[in-house]
Amino acid sequence: MSQREHDSLTLLGNKQVEYPTTYDPSLLETFQNQHPTRDYMVTFRCPEFTTLCPITHQPDFGTLFINYIPDQRMVESKSLKLYLFSFRNHGDFHEDVTNIIMNDLIALMQPRYIEVRGLFYPRGGISIYPFANWANPQFSYENMAQQRLFSQLSDIETPASSHV
Repeated sequence: MSQREHDSLTLLGNKQVEYPTTYDPSLLETFQNQHPTRDYMVTFRCPEFTTLCPITHQPDFGTLFINYIPDQRMVESKSLKLYLFSFRNHGDFHEDVTNIIMNDLIALMQPRYIEVRGLFYPRGGISIYPFANWANPQFSYENMAQQRLFSQLSDIETPASSHV
């Protein structure tokens, strides 16, 4: 990582960071992919995700999985943590939150492929597991995206704590 790019990361190592109280996609930062000629998957497991029900304003808890194949840019993890934290006081349905996160990351990085899976814990006896994915048309992942959309249903009976 060049010094100039290092200097552009404002959150990593900053001990004065304030935690956001409202949804804020501007918190997201990127850095240069050091291996842009190679396809590889990056996975984030976010087991403490919290958002608010848009109607009752009660907290909803879940685990998010973000998987992506980077192209030129990658999301910096501390900025992602703060961005996800910004949902704590944000009210949206689980399906919306999953798609908002995916759309923000697409706009930020333009990855080759990305998927966001939410495993929201039961409220009123119902768990919700939204899944959204996108394949950049410049690459050859459209078939994989379609297959993943339906194959992810095969393990929803597995307890959320065992998902990797």
